[in-house]
Amino acid sequence: MTNSQNYTLIDSGNGRKLEQFGPYVLSRPCSQAVWKPQLSQDVWNKADAIFSRDEENKWIMNRSLPEMWKIEVANIVFKISPTDFGHLGIFPEQKPFWEWIQNTVKENSNGEQKPRVLNLFAYSGGSTLAAARGGASVCHLDASKGMVSWARENAAFSGLEKAPVRWIIDDVTKFLARELRRGSQYEGIILDPPSFGRGAKGEIFKIEEEIIPLLQSCRQLLSAKPLFMLFSCHTPGFSPIVMQHLMTQAMKDLKGKLEVGEMVLRGKPGVFEVPSGTYAKWMGI
Repeated sequence: MTNSQNYTLIDSGNGRKLEQFGPYVLSRPCSQAVWKPQLSQDVWNKADAIFSRDEENKWIMNRSLPEMWKIEVANIVFKISPTDFGHLGIFPEQKPFWEWIQNTVKENSNGEQKPRVLNLFAYSGGSTLAAARGGASVCHLDASKGMVSWARENAAFSGLEKAPVRWIIDDVTKFLARELRRGSQYEGIILDPPSFGRGAKGEIFKIEEEIIPLLQSCRQLLSAKPLFMLFSCHTPGFSPIVMQHLMTQAMKDLKGKLEVGEMVLRGKPGVFEVPSGTYAKWMGI
């Protein structure tokens, strides 16, 4: 696809971010952007749509938008559709991970032996499709039936509808317990847990209470020759140091390299980067 069908961070400031998703420019809230915008208010006013939380969550349309359109990021095609929560079906700060997952899996795929990758809280499938594009056999899990359907649409748009992906709608904790009983193993595990969530049957997930047993279960599911575990997080307070301590404890018996840092949205040179969560990436050696 051409650049007009990709993602671009245009500007940020005053608690908002201005982004281009394919042919449409959107203005959305961004609590981290406490600085002043670099571009004029006239530029911001020309946004095709503005998401407002002032009175109630709603999109203010300056231009008629379709119900959905497609963009390409990291060699994956995503369906973009404005939701009532201001989300669009993609977290573009994950782009470097999608590129890294593709390359890592591709480098470790040997003929018929496909690396097995588990993607938890898998949302619209960016990491799932990155792993599949690289040649992995993937298990995609999310508690939302609607999001799993959205991810399957993205797979079809990306030409990966026949890739070896298991699409699972379930509560993460219950699924992991079953996988452990079955003796399942994976070479790569990806998790991007919410701060708070509900499972397929209304199960409550609170990251502060669940993250340690969750990481322990993931560690137990890694095979004898693991490639990676990628843990990303948007929860305030989960700084890179917190992520480092959690992952260090979870992976203490394995030899590997740990990298931690901030996820950021990046625009063209000169555009301020926008912090968008944290990550801890463990890589086998």
